[in-house]
Amino acid sequence: MMTEQAKVPAIRFAGFTDPWKQRKFSEIVDVCSGRDYKHLDEGPIPVYGTGGYMTSVSEALSHNRDAIGIGRKGTIDKPYLLKAPFWTVDTLFYAIPKSDINLEFALCSFLNVDWKSKDESTGLPSLSKESINETVLSVPNVVEQNHLGNFFADLDRLITLHQRK
Repeated sequence: MMTEQAKVPAIRFAGFTDPWKQRKFSEIVDVCSGRDYKHLDEGPIPVYGTGGYMTSVSEALSHNRDAIGIGRKGTIDKPYLLKAPFWTVDTLFYAIPKSDINLEFALCSFLNVDWKSKDESTGLPSLSKESINETVLSVPNVVEQNHLGNFFADLDRLITLHQRK
C-alpha cells in the first residue's frame, strides 16, 4: 500500500529510499492492438486471445519484444505475460514496456489495477486503449523495478513448482 504523502510503499527492499513517481500507463508501455490471424499459414508462432493460447501461425506481431496481454473484449481483468515471438487476436491488446521499464514490474502493475472498474460496455466487458493509457500508477526507478520484478518472477516460479508436485 502506498502512503499518499510520501509516494512510497510502506514496505520496501533495503537500500531503496527514492520516492516513486506518479505516471500514466502511456508513459511506461506502448499499447498495441491485436489482429485477425486467419489469413496466416500454420506455423510455430503462438496466437493468444483473452483466454490464452489459441493456435499457432507462421508470422508474429511481436518478433523479439515480450509484452503483457490484456483483454479488449471479454476477460479484461486477467493480464498475462506474452513471450516473443507471438501474435494476438483483435480482442487482446499487448503492452510492450518502454526501455526504462522492467517487464515483470509492468506485469505486476497491470495485475494490481481493477480493470473491471474501467469497463466501457453494457454487455460483454470492454476496455479501450485510452482507459489503459490514462490509468495512473506509481513507478520506482529502474533498479528498484528490477528488484521487484525479479522477486515476483521468482515467487511465480516457486508457486508453479509447488503446483506441479
